[in-house]
Amino acid sequence: MRAVLRGVALAALLSSASFVGAAPRQAITLDSGWQARIAPGDTDAVAAHRREARWFAVQVPGSIQQDLIAQHRVPDPFLATNEAAIQWVGQTDWQYRHTLVATPALLARDHLDLVFDGLDTFATVTINGQAVLSADNAHRRWRIDAKRYLKPGANTILITIAAPIRVLAPVVLAAKRSLPGEYDSAFGDDPGGRQTSPYIRKPKYQYGWDWGPRIIAIGPWRPVRLEAWDSARIDTLRVDQDALNDAEARLSARATVQADRAGVATLRVVLTAPDGSHQTVTQRVTLAAGDNAVTLPLTVAQPQRWQPVGYGKQPLYRVAATLEQDGAATDTAERRIGLRTVQLIRDGGAMGFRVNGTPIFAKGANLIPFDSLPKRTTTETMRPLLLAARDANMNMLRVWGGGYYLDDAFYDMADELGLMVWQDFMFGGAVTPPDAAFRANVRIEAEQQVERLANHPSIVLWAGGNEVLSGWENWSDRKAYKRAVGPDEQERVGAGMAVLFDRVLRDAVLTRSPGTPYWPGSPSTDYEGPVDTDDSGDRHFWDVWSGSKPVERYLDACPRFMSEYGFQAMPDMATIRDFAGPGALTPDSPVLKAHQKFLAGEGNARLRLYIHDRLGEPRDLGDFVYLSQVNQAEAIALAALHHRACRPVTMGSLYWQLNDVWPAISWSSIDHAGRWKLLHYAARRFFAPQVIVAEHVGGATRLALVSDATAPTPARWRIRAFDMAGRLLAEHGAAVTLPPLSATEAARIDDAALFAGADAKTSYAVAELLVGDAPVSRAIVELGVPRDMAYPDPGLRATWHRREVTVTATALARAVMLDFGAVGAQPSDDGFDLLPGESRTVSVASTASPAALARALTLRSLGSRR
Repeated sequence: MRAVLRGVALAALLSSASFVGAAPRQAITLDSGWQARIAPGDTDAVAAHRREARWFAVQVPGSIQQDLIAQHRVPDPFLATNEAAIQWVGQTDWQYRHTLVATPALLARDHLDLVFDGLDTFATVTINGQAVLSADNAHRRWRIDAKRYLKPGANTILITIAAPIRVLAPVVLAAKRSLPGEYDSAFGDDPGGRQTSPYIRKPKYQYGWDWGPRIIAIGPWRPVRLEAWDSARIDTLRVDQDALNDAEARLSARATVQADRAGVATLRVVLTAPDGSHQTVTQRVTLAAGDNAVTLPLTVAQPQRWQPVGYGKQPLYRVAATLEQDGAATDTAERRIGLRTVQLIRDGGAMGFRVNGTPIFAKGANLIPFDSLPKRTTTETMRPLLLAARDANMNMLRVWGGGYYLDDAFYDMADELGLMVWQDFMFGGAVTPPDAAFRANVRIEAEQQVERLANHPSIVLWAGGNEVLSGWENWSDRKAYKRAVGPDEQERVGAGMAVLFDRVLRDAVLTRSPGTPYWPGSPSTDYEGPVDTDDSGDRHFWDVWSGSKPVERYLDACPRFMSEYGFQAMPDMATIRDFAGPGALTPDSPVLKAHQKFLAGEGNARLRLYIHDRLGEPRDLGDFVYLSQVNQAEAIALAALHHRACRPVTMGSLYWQLNDVWPAISWSSIDHAGRWKLLHYAARRFFAPQVIVAEHVGGATRLALVSDATAPTPARWRIRAFDMAGRLLAEHGAAVTLPPLSATEAARIDDAALFAGADAKTSYAVAELLVGDAPVSRAIVELGVPRDMAYPDPGLRATWHRREVTVTATALARAVMLDFGAVGAQPSDDGFDLLPGESRTVSVASTASPAALARALTLRSLGSRR
């Protein structure tokens, strides 16, 4: 026995000694010195584009399209009608190469890992001519043990990326009936008119959407690096919140340590509180060869909770782990965390969020990718959009599933701003392949992404994707597919989706982000009944706009959670001129139809339909732009306010969409240039903490008072009716105390009592909510659509003082717009109503001089058009 014990002790001593001399892990970023060319085997492309068949310098991370545009080798697809001219790039095979100089000191390290954070998409990697990787998922990280392939001096890393349509064409053509996808190509490049996009793990919006172009990006789109390490390294680190109450938070710092042999090491974890104080926990661990799970407990006394914006502050803690071998630090990892609890409200079909015990009405929008080419997005381009969301009183953004998992910087900003994030997994709507290999690929993707993002307190939901399950259940093309393939194949495909969305993705969240709820898709009921209804779960409502129904249909029901609804508008004229250039334009001009993707360019006719029905006929393009933005703002305001008045039946309202991927005519409230449409200004008003909701239905006006405050709020409401000359017709009102977190009906007033028999065309009412002596919310009530109202000329006047302009009205001015034409400008407020004699002072941000702004300004209102 003593001999056995001596042997065990000796083995432990030897294993401990085996870590002696380990050096710190070194990450060498490979972001310069890259070249690209058309792959020599793509003979047709080589013949057609000989210049691009020769090596030329490119940026990594990035995409080949991004470099070709930047170097003026292809026309900019965002300008004019150039989209078609870039299609050949995504249909071509490309090569990237980099020369890595390996020094003796580098080669002396135990491990040299080549790490690709993102390869888009079918990529083969060789080192010095030896194949080391075959990648097939743009959403995954790939790691290669590269040491054995490297030699002293220069080493060539070659990435060959195949055109995805070319790779998938045989798969699609071999199927008797290919899987239903998203949007057909406008360029005829998919084989036999069938879509290849359902079969690939790649950002789906790059294949074209009804708000964006078809730019099938190719390239190493996320960072590439060489990691040098000895004996052991920290592979992953996350911090699980095991329990949280007002007295303490119990946390577990969970590290995965990869070791190449047995040995003893120390893991040291330091938790730093928002005030700078810190605590340290150390654990000596015996490592085995392979992956080692190491857990260190942490306790936080009197924890500070992360709260959504509007409900408190956003304190953040830092957890840093250090791996020590033989007394020296050899690797580190760090996470920033927030302490909070999130629960899904699901009682009786409900859908909503309870954060730190408080039921939160979700106010916000859907976020699509920031650009058609992801690596053109920087922290500097993301931050203004997130600030604009917060400044419009939003508390939630839904990261839509047809794009890509965003960079950490996005979630860092959301954490800091208190913006809750509904995070879709990246499925855009296509039916997913039923084979096990596809699910295995997605499993790794999901585990990597959830592991990466798990500690962001802003992420309050992981959802399986966008409209995959609801489409399978409800859409006509899916029903046709099921009939065509027969019951056996229908069952195979349906079961594959059930396993993917109910097990694979759910398990990734349960095991790697246990404090965050999972939802199988959007819309969904979590398999508790029919999807996309008002009765249960979340809803995507498109009868208005896509179905051409009147906007008043928004008032028909109270959904449980409205996660998508939308209405289009033109961007500002400055944005239009940026992409369309000078010259005469109409909504039917080819360039404007090219940047309108709804109904393959015919969406401007839908804009015209709604403008005609509600506002009348536009006089010119500038008037068309104005009226489309008024229509969009008023339609979404009608819906969002109704959703808020439906609380607690309805617990969320996320309109489609916040932003654009390119200069477009779309549903966005902020265009690709960062310019706010009237909708975004309106959002600041209809998402305000306290609002009055005035709905005229069935010969009466219903008033509801909404408060997001967590304490009772003394207030007063009033509604006054006037004729167009400004004569008071009637007034009603009362003092109230707004209950916390509530929507309360204040009154229902018949037209006769409110308008005193006045002509519907020449009278209106103003409903206001006052807190203290100040109106915090206002609504205009009209008995007809604006087209039928006899608005007087409001006599708008602008008075300038440097970069501030005061706008004054002598009569009712509905939907005042400060239009600067082709001059780019951002007013601090816009799209507002002015009562007779009222003024509004607005600051204007612009690179143009104050004199140029004054010359460019046109004051528009609905009455000014008479």
